[in-house]
Amino acid sequence: MKTHNYSMLTLIAVLFLCLGCQSNSGRENADYNRELILQYHEVWNTGQVEKLNEILAPDFVCHYLTDQEWKGIAGSKTEIVNWRALFPDWHEEVVDIIIEKDKVVTRYNSTGTHSGTYEGIDSTGTKVMIAEISIYRIKDGKLAEQWCLMDDSALKTQILNYKEQ
Repeated sequence: MKTHNYSMLTLIAVLFLCLGCQSNSGRENADYNRELILQYHEVWNTGQVEKLNEILAPDFVCHYLTDQEWKGIAGSKTEIVNWRALFPDWHEEVVDIIIEKDKVVTRYNSTGTHSGTYEGIDSTGTKVMIAEISIYRIKDGKLAEQWCLMDDSALKTQILNYKEQ
């Protein structure tokens, strides 16, 4: 009976040691990846493009469904500055975020006031709201790639409808 108690205590001790030594790096990576992507959205919200140096990989690539693409930190800075010139109060509100290994997906609503010439349409002052989804790939702690699906037709419709009024 005494041997049985020692065996049981040994088993319990081994279980505690194994459970206590388990790595939760997957969870830590998920938390890190979530914060990284939220920081990226915040750059779009504030226009503080200097923060991209900390967020993006040097060879970052952004792909849009429309075949538009930009590369690198400098290309990203240019695109964000140009977009915020068209929509100075641009704001992305993340609605959903899904994290799986090195991929993060966000679904977000973007709003802004049309204040520049967008695809040949002069400034209308229209407040727009569009839905977007982006898939991000993270490599070595930096954002390496983005695939963005923006509801471009809804954006154009909102601007053109205002222009016709």
